[in-house]
Amino acid sequence: MRSKFVLLSVLFCSVFVWNIEATAEVPFHIGIMTGTVSQSEDELRGAELLIQKYGNAAEGGMITHITYPDHFMSEMETTIGQLLGLADDPQMKVIVVNAAVPGTTEAFRRIREKRPDILLFAGSSHEDPAVITAAADKAISKDNISRGYTIPLGAKKMGAKTFVHISFPRHMSYEMLGRRRAIMEVVCKDLGLQFVFETAPDPTSDVGVAGAQQFILENVPTWLEKYGKDTAFFCTNDAHTEPLLKRIAELGGYFVEADSPSPLMGYPGALGVDLAKEKGDWPAILKKVEEAVVKAGGGERMGTWVYSYGYTNSAAMAEFGKRIVEGKAKLDSMKDLIACYDDLTPGAKWNASYYTDAGTGVSNKKMVLVRQDTYVFGKGYLGVADVEVPEKYFQISR
Repeated sequence: MRSKFVLLSVLFCSVFVWNIEATAEVPFHIGIMTGTVSQSEDELRGAELLIQKYGNAAEGGMITHITYPDHFMSEMETTIGQLLGLADDPQMKVIVVNAAVPGTTEAFRRIREKRPDILLFAGSSHEDPAVITAAADKAISKDNISRGYTIPLGAKKMGAKTFVHISFPRHMSYEMLGRRRAIMEVVCKDLGLQFVFETAPDPTSDVGVAGAQQFILENVPTWLEKYGKDTAFFCTNDAHTEPLLKRIAELGGYFVEADSPSPLMGYPGALGVDLAKEKGDWPAILKKVEEAVVKAGGGERMGTWVYSYGYTNSAAMAEFGKRIVEGKAKLDSMKDLIACYDDLTPGAKWNASYYTDAGTGVSNKKMVLVRQDTYVFGKGYLGVADVEVPEKYFQISR
């Protein structure tokens, strides 16, 4: 009996000491807020990668992960409150929000007042560049200015004659998205493509995600009949992507890349692809999704980025913050920032540039725009990443 007691005591002490050591080994915490699986799965999976790599702060690790509400437009105070809660942790040194939904700027402003020592990073901001960068240390988004040119160009290369842009008023009120749409319309005219704008329900409205997705499922057949099968479709909302891909694979049309490009964005759900065994293995994910796309008849008609933008953005921003706190990177170094993206995406080539205001022509070095080349399933890379975007398109405002 005594030997059992001694053994249990030793085991208890060992676990206790291990927990103290584990906590001692983590000198600071990183907080990351993403959407839920239903709104933005890739961003959430990027946060899970961080937890896998650096441990959960609640268990002695480095990462604290929270999610913003699906109905974030009507629950802005909830988002703000959650972010302020991260800053209450005295060990918190980096906070990342991806995507930076409305309310992020206000939360960052309040955090800055009480915790100026915390690095604040915003990914894919829903708020205008001048607004978010007034509060964030760094904002990183897809290069929607250049993509306003490269996506219609990709559609043309794939064989499209009509380009249908699907969105809704809230998204079109955002500077980056509204400006990209305006650029796309001019580019389509210059390339000889018919440009069409179609309005779909906002998933944050009363219809919810399910209602918005049902609208896409019901309307794509009508649009294909109206505009023809040589039509390329693009939507600004992640929730619209899966039903759009499903119908394009079944009925025809083209899809260059998603608003947040990734092999995981819409394809697994649309085509019934089980990627449980391939989790985190991007070459294997691409191969399996490509096989499914080709089998479904979407070969040479549907594309993506090889590595997920949302996934990489979540993980890379947090890694960048970690390296800055550790003295291994500098906040104002583009090279140090992109190194974090490169390390997460072997073989991928990232193009990066600072955001330039269309009205003033002034570059904002707090906002970095990134992009990859488009990969067409069953065909290969389109070669649009290295295309030089004509200067005149950078002058177009929304």
